Amino acid sequence: MSIKPISVQLYSIRDEAAKDFKGVLKKIADIGYKGVEPAGFNGMTPAEFRKTVEDLGMVISSSHGPWANPDNLGEVVDTAKILGIDLVSTGFGPNEFKDLDAIEKTADTVNKMVETLNKSGLKLFMHNHNWEFDKVNGRIAYDIFAELCPGVLFEIDTYWAANFGANDPAEQVAKFKKRTPLLHIKDGPLVKDSAMVAVGKGKMKIPEVIKAADPSVLRWLVVELDRCDTDMMEAIRQSYQYLTKNKLAEGRK
Repeated sequence: MSIKPISVQLYSIRDEAAKDFKGVLKKIADIGYKGVEPAGFNGMTPAEFRKTVEDLGMVISSSHGPWANPDNLGEVVDTAKILGIDLVSTGFGPNEFKDLDAIEKTADTVNKMVETLNKSGLKLFMHNHNWEFDKVNGRIAYDIFAELCPGVLFEIDTYWAANFGANDPAEQVAKFKKRTPLLHIKDGPLVKDSAMVAVGKGKMKIPEVIKAADPSVLRWLVVELDRCDTDMMEAIRQSYQYLTKNKLAEGRK
């Protein structure tokens, strides 16, 4: 299995980052992460953020900011060029996947954004939550959406794809593997409204999930813990140790 580099979604440590963003980035670099995936820049300009990250020996793996929508594509293109990335993100709420009509409208919106962004040399990827993996008319909503949007890529959030145990997340990753350059790796009890835990300490079968991806397409494994009942930075460190020591991801240390 080709071992992919490890990044972290900075939303995970949003509370600490709001107080000392540069300090948080240094802690992440000291742990050994190769990349970071921002969800906002905490008062920095995109250029300042990139310089700070690269000065610490890391790179920007991908970004959740600005979140692409039909009204901000110019800003999305400009920011991506500054950050040095060729993938840009979007995502939608539960109402946009609640029924077939909603999915079709969402797909139409996404297809138009894909066409515009492709002209600027950028590819659009979707990030999911659990509602895209609910069933609509007897099918998983994302299956319907993927058929309607052949040009969009995916960052599969593997924990949400499990939908609290309703789905096998490895099977979901395998379905979309030809279009999935990024995986969000998180762990937890697979119980709704319960906090996540450090990767390797929950119920997710992490090795199976990672193995299900296509190594020729997958670029990064991105650790994300939306919330955690223990110290978040320690959980981020433990997640790094689990993934690197088990040769599931490649770090800097």
